[in-house]
Amino acid sequence: MIGTLSGRPTRPVPEPTALRERAVSGTSEGPATTATAATRAAQPPGTPPQSAAAPQIVTERNSPAAPGHPAPRPADGHRTDAELRDYRAAFNAAHLALAVVDREGLVSRANDALGALVGTPAHELTGQVAADLVDLASDARTWHTYREVLRGRQARLRCTRRLKHPEGHSLWAQVTVSPMPDSGGVLLAVADVSARRELQARLRHVTMHDPVTRLPNRTLFFERLTAALEAAAYEESGTGRIGLCYLDLDGFKAVNDTLGHRTGDRLLAAVAERLTRCADRVAYGRSGAPLVARLGGDEFALLVEDSTGTDQVADLAEQVLHALQRPFDLSGQRLSLSASIGVVERRAAGTGATALMQAADTTLYWAKEDGKARWTLFDPERNAHRMTRQALSSTLRPAVERGEFALEYQPLVGLADGALRGVEALVRWHHPQFGTLPPNRFIALAEEDGSIVQLGRWVLHTACRQARRWQLERPDLPPVFVSVNVAVRQVWDSDLVADVAQILDETGLAPELLQLELTESAVMGSTGRPLQALQELSDMGVHIAIDDFGTGYSNLAYLSRLPVSVLKLDGSFVRGFQYETGDGRGHANPADETIVEALVQLAHKLGLTVTAECVETAEQAARLRRIGCDTGQGWLYSRAVAPDRIAALRAGA
Repeated sequence: MIGTLSGRPTRPVPEPTALRERAVSGTSEGPATTATAATRAAQPPGTPPQSAAAPQIVTERNSPAAPGHPAPRPADGHRTDAELRDYRAAFNAAHLALAVVDREGLVSRANDALGALVGTPAHELTGQVAADLVDLASDARTWHTYREVLRGRQARLRCTRRLKHPEGHSLWAQVTVSPMPDSGGVLLAVADVSARRELQARLRHVTMHDPVTRLPNRTLFFERLTAALEAAAYEESGTGRIGLCYLDLDGFKAVNDTLGHRTGDRLLAAVAERLTRCADRVAYGRSGAPLVARLGGDEFALLVEDSTGTDQVADLAEQVLHALQRPFDLSGQRLSLSASIGVVERRAAGTGATALMQAADTTLYWAKEDGKARWTLFDPERNAHRMTRQALSSTLRPAVERGEFALEYQPLVGLADGALRGVEALVRWHHPQFGTLPPNRFIALAEEDGSIVQLGRWVLHTACRQARRWQLERPDLPPVFVSVNVAVRQVWDSDLVADVAQILDETGLAPELLQLELTESAVMGSTGRPLQALQELSDMGVHIAIDDFGTGYSNLAYLSRLPVSVLKLDGSFVRGFQYETGDGRGHANPADETIVEALVQLAHKLGLTVTAECVETAEQAARLRRIGCDTGQGWLYSRAVAPDRIAALRAGA
């Protein structure tokens, strides 16, 4: 591993210099005698005379120096022999492994510490290639930098190498190569950092592993996933594919809540052990066993590198399901659980870790939604539908304010005379990206996020205003009522009664010309506030209709206690009036016809009128008329059309 490479030269730190004193002794002749005489003459009377043999400490400039101060280096800058001996002694005695390397890369001198580190006596290292001793030629970048340092073009090389000792063990060494300006060579320093590396490895293991299950944690999983995607995308030796099983334990929260977190932790550890055994049994190719990781809570992942296809990853998911279905025995407690697994398998090229995990998370959600205790394979089309739902959900509220919604109206026709009795308002969303969307594409989304209240209020106001406009345009014709669908959340989350009263007052529409449709599942079983609201609306004169009757609870006993005035039979009954036989001709289904006839008779006895939906043929209309059904709605009469087309129908055009 290449360490830090210094980019600029630095001056070596000077080694401590041995303290020297240079004594200059005078004699009886020459300048020294004169100096001595002068000194003696300058002494005060009574001062003992200075011995002629006593030395003087002088500086490099021949000025006296205080005793104990180091003697200066000679003027030519060369080390004294004593200094060189001290340096050699310090070099040999240093605990740090050192070697002097010449410009050719050969060891000129090595100390005992280096000999012990590489398992060769120090004197035998002289003349050996320094790069071979510490493995500097194993990668091109390190080797290039080392050669630059030898040539004096690079200030320093620092790297970490794993060295093999002759006795068989390995060690980690930090290698530093620095120039030696005074000698023309370089100094090689090698420090044994094995203990530090081992500590770092232990700390990394603790940081990267889950303490409960001993499995790799989320951080290590994403590190391995990112590396696997990069390797699979650029290496040609593998399959270039990657697989992922993302699983969640079904009902694990109940274990924690009822038996405590200690039992929950033991269960997680047991699950981790079974997952690891599954991975070991299906070790694939050169990548070995799949990586098993705990991502948090009761979520686990199995990463298959170089997968061979969807079947391989699906087989792993199936084995995991079977392994987890066996009961767990935890200190005498037998616990059973299941898991839901999202399976994703694809080419690594063009796939990122975040995108892969998003796909896996979505697929896991599908497995939960489809009934749990199963694995589900990622489906691009289903995901596209989910993405569309998300896009629609995020733009629902602003779309109302931007005026992207419009109403179309489908006629409700009297079966007895074919006259137009009313219309049902059907909302359309003119989406700028997805085009015109029918109600079944967004109404459920609006109910989920609560925007149905705002949208429903707009639909109600627009429909009532349009019905009043038709009435004012042709006061000579019998008025038509308008039927508006209402979601049960509108009853709970808003004051529907107050909204209706205000809208009727603003538009001038009579209450008896407004019909509110609620689904059978929403109306049946209504108590408290919803039932009270329906009763107040009925008392106001508004008609209440049960939509899609016959597909939900169909609690006939409860029907008599609801403030309902209209039943709208589900279209499946009407479609059953005609079925195909071997001769290609349609015949009536006696069972469906009998059911519809009974429902019509029951409704009439309760004082209710009946509307049949999905009337598409004249034969169906004739049978409904014979049974006694009051009104019909369907493509036989008209599809949902714009308001001006309804005005034309009223005028008989």
